[in-house]
Amino acid sequence: MTASTLPPEPVWLRRHADVVSAALDHETFSSAVSRHLNVPNGMDGAEHTRYRAVVEKFMSPERSAELEPLCRAVALELLAQTPDGVPVDVVGGFGRSFAVRAQSRWLGWPAELEAPLLQWMQDNHAATRSGDLARTTVIAERFDAIITDLVNARRMGRVGGRSVPVDPTDELAHDFVGDAPLLLTEIVSILRNWTAGDLGTISRCVGSIVNYLAQHPELQEEMRDRIDDEPFVDAAIDEMLRIDNPFLSNRRIATRDVELGGVDIREGQLVYLDWVSANRDPAVFGDPDAFRPEENAANNVVYGIGRHVCPGRALSTMELRSAITEMLAATTLIEPAPGLENVRETHPLAGFRSLHVVLHKR
Repeated sequence: MTASTLPPEPVWLRRHADVVSAALDHETFSSAVSRHLNVPNGMDGAEHTRYRAVVEKFMSPERSAELEPLCRAVALELLAQTPDGVPVDVVGGFGRSFAVRAQSRWLGWPAELEAPLLQWMQDNHAATRSGDLARTTVIAERFDAIITDLVNARRMGRVGGRSVPVDPTDELAHDFVGDAPLLLTEIVSILRNWTAGDLGTISRCVGSIVNYLAQHPELQEEMRDRIDDEPFVDAAIDEMLRIDNPFLSNRRIATRDVELGGVDIREGQLVYLDWVSANRDPAVFGDPDAFRPEENAANNVVYGIGRHVCPGRALSTMELRSAITEMLAATTLIEPAPGLENVRETHPLAGFRSLHVVLHKR
């Protein structure tokens, strides 16, 4: 392949206006980027609409609210095991365990999968950081094999001839898109997005939020005082994630030549939407570190924007609210751990790889 025939270098869109413009222009910037089946994230148009409808019903605000007692119970279990007054890594410890245990219980997965999934998370992050495509493919296939076994067990017949699904995995294993049963590959892809993608994100979200709270004890106190004020808590969490977004980017591919923000983009060129930079654009937010939940909410793109906005926003918000408010209720103070280095993730990940704090329990 000559230099003239090499694919053009990817374009990174970093300004808020450019990221939003591309995210809302679904005709020019296609989401069909992945080499693998990606339901529904990697779909466009009517196909995306059909498959997204399957996913959204599992993550509605109503169904998410029903899961809140489960998530709070998981948080309380883990906090009871977290030592008092000594440094702990809330990303590698509490955050990862909370993400895996809460998701597994929601999906009806056996408890013995928790340890393999925690190990898989570490292996997957290491492979992602390496940029080695062969390595990431092997790790992805390992995860898909776990999901395939779980789904096949459900599809072989419901125990005792039951007609009502017992958990979302069972429900999805017998679900339809339109009039057609979901294919096994489609079910595996959906569950991969719910778990493989979300497990690491939830744990890094916990890291970003707890780090901000540890640096701002006055906000800790306000949130403890208003711990039952759900809109206030959710807005505060969203703003902390805007300030320190652990989800770096999404990919698109240009379907035509276009100029955006003074950049010429060619048909077929890969385009990255940099959510972190967009959420810290001074042209929109002024001082990007200023904590202004109400003023910044309308422009906060931590969950994306447009047709591909995160369908799990209500579920993720509930999970984070449960974890953080239970941690605040269980403590009198969360403070940085002195003398310990916190490690930031590296491209293509964002947020914290490890975050050490001291929890002073009640």
